[in-house]
Amino acid sequence: MTERVVPEDLRRRRRPTRQGTVLSERTIVETALHLVAQQGAQALTVRKLGAALGADPSAVYRYFHSADDLLLALTDEMIGRAQEGFRATGEWRTDLREIGLRIHACYQAHPEAALLAAHRTTGREHEVRVVEAILGVLRGAGLPDGEAVRIYHAFVDQALGFAALDAAALALPAAAQTADLAVWHANYGTLSADTHPHIAATARLLAADMRRSGYPTALELLLDAIGARVATAAG
Repeated sequence: MTERVVPEDLRRRRRPTRQGTVLSERTIVETALHLVAQQGAQALTVRKLGAALGADPSAVYRYFHSADDLLLALTDEMIGRAQEGFRATGEWRTDLREIGLRIHACYQAHPEAALLAAHRTTGREHEVRVVEAILGVLRGAGLPDGEAVRIYHAFVDQALGFAALDAAALALPAAAQTADLAVWHANYGTLSADTHPHIAATARLLAADMRRSGYPTALELLLDAIGARVATAAG
């Protein structure tokens, strides 16, 4: 995709595509998400997207200036989906936990898209809303602004970092996923207590736990640390 700007008043296509669809930004983004889910992150090209839409690839440029513009819209859509239905309770720990788990779950549900989106900053509607919400929770808990910003940064990076890590694992071929998990039994589970006493003592637990994401535990640890800062700020 190359940079091309179409004047705003000429962007919208009035005629339906070959598949009978009237294009819109939302239709293109949803189709892009479906395409990536079916064919992988590398499938996000104008040619393949145009084919999936039943439209000439150039039609995409009526709605998005470039490939990056489309990717940022896809990223913002993921952020928006993660927060659909969220309602703040006013209890900071409950609200932060809910926001974090929603982000992680959404990216787990769309692992191929997460590989493209987890590291991007959009500055768009959904992202702005969640930034405002998280900072509101932290400032509402009584944290001073500098502390709230630092904790916001850590909280978001933790959620997105785990989202990207877990998405990468889920995007592996099924055979590779199975092989990786088997290592905990085949390799770690057979180590001698004489040479590796700590692994031998916990091998069964390791094999079971490594099938799950570490994010919920890491999130609780971060929330505990935030709780200590909130208590200090309260004084």
